[in-house]
Amino acid sequence: MRIAVFGLGFVGLTTALGFADKGYSVRGYDINQERCAEIAGGKVPFFEPGLDDALARNLGKTFILADSAIDAADQSDICFFCVGTPGLPDGSADLAQLLLAIDSVLETVSEVCVLVVKSTIPPGTLNERVTPYVRAKGAGNPVAVNPEFLREGKCWDDFMNPDRIVCGVTDDAAKNVLAELYKLFGAPLHYVEPNTAEFIKYLSNSLLAALISYSNEMALLADAVDGIETARAFRILHEDRRLAGAGINTYIYPGCGYGGYCLPKDIAALDAVALNRGFTPRILEGVISLNNEMPELTARKIARAAGEKTEKIGILGLSFKRGSDDVRDSPAAKIIGALVQGGYVSIYAYDPLAMQEFHNTYRLSITYCASANEVCETCGTVALVTAWDEFQGIDKTFPDTRFVDCRYFLG
Repeated sequence: MRIAVFGLGFVGLTTALGFADKGYSVRGYDINQERCAEIAGGKVPFFEPGLDDALARNLGKTFILADSAIDAADQSDICFFCVGTPGLPDGSADLAQLLLAIDSVLETVSEVCVLVVKSTIPPGTLNERVTPYVRAKGAGNPVAVNPEFLREGKCWDDFMNPDRIVCGVTDDAAKNVLAELYKLFGAPLHYVEPNTAEFIKYLSNSLLAALISYSNEMALLADAVDGIETARAFRILHEDRRLAGAGINTYIYPGCGYGGYCLPKDIAALDAVALNRGFTPRILEGVISLNNEMPELTARKIARAAGEKTEKIGILGLSFKRGSDDVRDSPAAKIIGALVQGGYVSIYAYDPLAMQEFHNTYRLSITYCASANEVCETCGTVALVTAWDEFQGIDKTFPDTRFVDCRYFLG
């Protein structure tokens, strides 16, 4: 079976290398030529454990970088679209990149090639937007949706050892090809209507976002009551046998709010779908509202600890989560922005992986340090914003520094 993958970001490159590692012939293409050049040179353009080794094993063998979309799609049995679907100002998903990618292959692929959307798209999109678009172009290709459930920092393991595979199909042609493709993975394979498949992805992400916002609200309540050992309370909560082993305890824990590429845009998109259909999702809107407030509330907590505007403030952690160099929609950027707006201009920061990407993305007037120790030696007040393992116990190393544990991680 010959596979084409369009879009070689976290999802696309993992998908391409995962299928290549299973022995399938895979061609990948991305319109970002700089990214393609890095991949062609044997380098993964972002931090994701496992992908470097997979690229080394498969590049030039079962995984080939195509020179064009046409080259990638030529003679393919299945095309996966893993391009971005960013949020529009009203929260709805922007499908421009997806439709452009589909458009680029329609004149090349045979009528039997299955077109599979792996990009995250709101419920109703395949039936109401994508399939009509393909048919309007005169193409009769089978069309399906196959949402991903990959966690940044664990993409490779999640792809190679999935807990479930969901395929939104409307015909046997797509179902048969996907069944053949995924038979090597040994995971439960669910065939559902496209709307259901799309909904399952948002159902998953909105639950995780709700757990995060719930945990943050409870931590704010604990702060208001005072005298509550918040971190300990949550850790004891995790011992509840109804939660133990469920794998969601990392989301049932307070912090600075959720960030990254997926949760913010996906929750906003689901909210937009509901509002456009005449339904107001109160819980979902509460989740979004509190998450939007968290950076300002966190900045106020840091400012209270720092006191004078001349105080040097340290920020430990810039990526949106540990184990990743992704800084998209990072709470750290919003917290720093709020501190600067509040008059604090002497801000020093350190992150094990994400400093260059953070600087390139946000261009904030802060000082980047070579280590966590340098931050703590320089600043009287230090906020732990991303819970990297190397920060554990740093408050014991610097007992005279005022630490604001925004992740309830120290101690």
